Amino acid sequence: MKIFNTLTHKVEEFVPNVPGKVNMYTCGPTVYHYAHIGNLRTYIMEDVLEKYMRYTGLDVKRVMNITDVGHLTSDGDTGDDKMLKGAKREHKTVMEIAKFYTDAFFDDCKKLNIKTPDVVAPATGCIGEFIKVISALIEKGYAYEAGGNIYFDTSKLKEYYVFHSFNEEDLEVGVREGVEEDTNKRNKADFVLWFTKSKFDDQELKWDSPWGVGYPGWHIECSCISMKNLGEYLDIHCGGVDNIFPHHTNEIAQSEAFLGHKWCNYWFHVHHLNTNDGKMSKSKGEFLTVSLLESKGYDPLVYRFFCLQSHYRKSLMFTWENLDNAKTAFDKLISKIAALENESDKGAVDEECLENVLKARFKEQMDSDINTANGLTVLYDVLRANASAATKLAAIEDFDRVFSLDLIAKAKKAAQEQKDSAADIPKEVMALVEERKAARKAKDFAKADELRDKITSLGYAVKETRQGTEITKI
Repeated sequence: MKIFNTLTHKVEEFVPNVPGKVNMYTCGPTVYHYAHIGNLRTYIMEDVLEKYMRYTGLDVKRVMNITDVGHLTSDGDTGDDKMLKGAKREHKTVMEIAKFYTDAFFDDCKKLNIKTPDVVAPATGCIGEFIKVISALIEKGYAYEAGGNIYFDTSKLKEYYVFHSFNEEDLEVGVREGVEEDTNKRNKADFVLWFTKSKFDDQELKWDSPWGVGYPGWHIECSCISMKNLGEYLDIHCGGVDNIFPHHTNEIAQSEAFLGHKWCNYWFHVHHLNTNDGKMSKSKGEFLTVSLLESKGYDPLVYRFFCLQSHYRKSLMFTWENLDNAKTAFDKLISKIAALENESDKGAVDEECLENVLKARFKEQMDSDINTANGLTVLYDVLRANASAATKLAAIEDFDRVFSLDLIAKAKKAAQEQKDSAADIPKEVMALVEERKAARKAKDFAKADELRDKITSLGYAVKETRQGTEITKI
């Protein structure tokens, strides 16, 4: 398998530190509001990556954090505390907000068939680990106290902008647009590891530390949660492209300063979901959630299918028209698979064709930087393949271990609905339909037309589609 490594800007063969085993970390949500579908695109594509790794036989341990404390909108003590903002908005405690939106997030993931990671760790459960690592960074000379807060000293690093995507000149004041200057910093790129002096006097969640009562910065949590659950060597770290700087840059800085060696070999970043107004966010435009899609009549898996139609390293444009197109394509796909389910003689599974031809094509595309769009193309190739219905269904079921679109279950339901519908059609009409099929197969089209007219006279219309013969009451 080859993936694009954001750290090197190259497509590289994926080689785990320990053969056959993968330590995988994915940045989790800040649980102060519902996840919008732009957030969820990242989790869908990370889910595909994990499931494809498992599909190829790798033993994956995936860890994800839940940010329930300490995520400000800037790296100085500026901007909004997202958790506190959510609590004030809804007149609840921070922990009530965290519990409610954590549950909501996993409800959305379930609807989208996103597997729950092996370890899910809230930041509030790892305060001891944060203090331990920050203390070590101070001892090693990589962190300092200023104005009551503990900062990471980026000047002590040989290289800080490791992703090579940013210029120092662009960061004169802070790391987010429109933030105030933090005068406590020795260097403009330094970032907070622990707050003890905060403008948020009503911050609920605070803990004792060697530096006073306070709470952790955002970046330290992912490093510590990863190292606690996956050890000193991380194979692959995933997240949205907007996490590259400052979050992932700072994770590398503090983790490698603490460990004294390279921490993570591969970085996997999913690009934005855009609307006509630009990058999707919670602060502008219509707040697009899974629940909103459902309220408009969309199966959440249609959105998953929509995401799989595009490569994860390309920005994806969301419009209702584009989602409608995906729904139409998804419905047609299910209908085609249902036709296979309804074949009276499905034949036997041709194992050689399945393994050496169909699976090989699928693996070739997915090995090429998780190319889900081309992987779906192989799925359509299966439907057109010169193989038995049983072989095609086996291939589709196999691929759906990765796609997670419930293709077989949905097709079986559609096939049963077709049978139930056919059961309501008079036997006389069905006999004429079968006779017409035989005439068409024998290329006796004159007789087929005559039989069609008889069927019409009985109040039914019959036509041939790619999915088979369609019978409807006039």
